[in-house]
Amino acid sequence: MNQIDVSLIDWSRAQFALTAMYHWLFVPLTLGLGFIMCIFATIYYRSGDEKWKKTTQFWMKLFGVNFAIGVATGLILEFEFGTNWSNYSWFVGDIFGAPLAIEGVVAFFLEATFIGVMFFGWNKVSKKFHLISTWLAVAGATLSAWWILVANSWMQYPVGMGFNPDTVRNEMTSFAAVALSPVAVNKFFHTVFSGWMLGAVFVIGVSSWFLLQKRDRIFALDSIRIATYVGLAAILLTWYTAHGSAKQVAEKQPMKLAAMEGLYEGGKGIGLVATGILTPGKQYDDAKDPFVCHLTFPKLLSILVNWSPNTYVPGINDIVKGGYDTPNGKALSIEEKIERGKTAIAALAQYSEAKKANDTETMQAAKQKLDENFAHFGYGYFKSPADAIPNVPLTFYSFHVMIALAVFFLALFVVVWFYQKRERFAETKWLQWTCIISIPLAYICSQAGWLVAELGRQPWAIQDILPVMTAVSKNETASVQLTFFIFLILFTALLIAEIGIMLKVIKAGPERSQINGY
Repeated sequence: MNQIDVSLIDWSRAQFALTAMYHWLFVPLTLGLGFIMCIFATIYYRSGDEKWKKTTQFWMKLFGVNFAIGVATGLILEFEFGTNWSNYSWFVGDIFGAPLAIEGVVAFFLEATFIGVMFFGWNKVSKKFHLISTWLAVAGATLSAWWILVANSWMQYPVGMGFNPDTVRNEMTSFAAVALSPVAVNKFFHTVFSGWMLGAVFVIGVSSWFLLQKRDRIFALDSIRIATYVGLAAILLTWYTAHGSAKQVAEKQPMKLAAMEGLYEGGKGIGLVATGILTPGKQYDDAKDPFVCHLTFPKLLSILVNWSPNTYVPGINDIVKGGYDTPNGKALSIEEKIERGKTAIAALAQYSEAKKANDTETMQAAKQKLDENFAHFGYGYFKSPADAIPNVPLTFYSFHVMIALAVFFLALFVVVWFYQKRERFAETKWLQWTCIISIPLAYICSQAGWLVAELGRQPWAIQDILPVMTAVSKNETASVQLTFFIFLILFTALLIAEIGIMLKVIKAGPERSQINGY
């Protein structure tokens, strides 16, 4: 490990983060706009009203532009597991590769099969088959998200696996445990519902532009009405699944929860930080106050974790020191975990040497010691407890930006519903402008949520088993730097192109937004 340049790790992480964040610009809109578009298509099928056909066609074109660029960035992201993280791919490829393979073979082919009918099947297939194709194309995109999130959730909560010292690889023991992990299930629904929310904001915002331009009034109001109901349902479901995610984080990743709240000293009756400013340069082992200033709801964090104000919530220092009660007994300190991790690594080396010498007795003893300590294998690569602590400021601020915007969007959907229900939305320009401005805010909220999930997991590539610093490929740092800037230019160009194309489609309007056969 000493031979690996730290800058290589940083640049590999930066390149992967760049690709993931650009890709995440397209995923939520694909999920959200696709679902709303299917509702429009269903209304057209049932009513036969041509206005709903034009409405569906308009939003479908915007969906298509976004979908195409999302696929391009997603493919690059998957390839980076091999180029940037080959040690990771070797160590857990038997498990991690399975959901990604299913995503490609099943979900992606489902999308590819029916998306052509969806776009080009107007007046060429029956209305019923076209509607089914539309739903199946969007279902394929949603299934893609499922399998990708199964893979990501396994990194957060590795289950259904066993370590084989003969191959030095983790191998799957239960596909069902991996695919139906409670973390994966909750993360999937949270991601999909938040995507619906973003899609609803996008539809309402774009439709508001048409109202401000005093054109396509009926189309805009119809779109706003449907999107408002989708958005209201989505934001409520997003909040519900967010609570589920927080409870899982408290149970399975307490360090992440502590970083999200800037919590260094835990205890019972811990409050939930509504907003605050962290003390710059704060370290876990100094005497500085964690906050310059903050506003806290008393005891609320303890209540949310386990519905009791007396629930114990460990802080960063508590996790470092250990000794508090957990469902599995007393928590180990980080130092103890480091020692157990080093014991597991040494046992693996001893097993390999004994195998070469055909020393069966030593092999069995080493394997037993490895099995007893493997749960903390990854800690053996740390030099000090500080290595196990994520970037607290980035995690804390990302989390609170996400929460603040989620509160804003709940209020926004309620206000939009109130005004459109009373047929006053079309004349309320301040609300229309607010909805337009809300489009980039929805993307910020989505990105902040993704940052919380991934930054809070650090320093782990796989929780407790493989740190990021041991997962990296042994590339030349200069080559990773070069490709980072190549990808930055490429992705920025794609984003600019997408925005430009979308703006042209929006300016053309539903009446003139034509695709082959429309």
